[in-house]
Amino acid sequence: MKKEELLEQIKLAMKAHDKARVSILRQVNQAVKQVEVDERRDATEADITKAVKKLQKVTAEELDGLRKAGAESHAERIQELSTQADVLSQLLPRQLEGADLEKLADSLIAELGATAKRDMGKVMGALTKATNGNFDKPAAAAYVGSKLS
Repeated sequence: MKKEELLEQIKLAMKAHDKARVSILRQVNQAVKQVEVDERRDATEADITKAVKKLQKVTAEELDGLRKAGAESHAERIQELSTQADVLSQLLPRQLEGADLEKLADSLIAELGATAKRDMGKVMGALTKATNGNFDKPAAAAYVGSKLS
């Protein structure tokens, strides 16, 4: 997602009076602005994706903690965090998984000439580079591990 698209989504959410979505998009925009100020450069798509992933991780951790606490008094906050997690996942590019992931992993294994378990790091690194980290990592690790002896 480009910065212009992010700003456009903020406008659309404001026009739709979707306060939750506006709040989340503004959090992402603030994280992107922070990168621009700190590093004195324009934010890239990778910066925006990184900011979304970071917010997604924080949200998931807080949501997990509240669910483990199991307190009835946190039901409203759990609902807010669930909504936030849904919105954040919509902002990320689609993750590579299933047959597409296996096909890419097979081609990278062949390309790198990987044969042993010690080559797993090379394959996983190549997968990360090829997909910008947008793949199901546990599934990829299990599949690549099963292919290497």
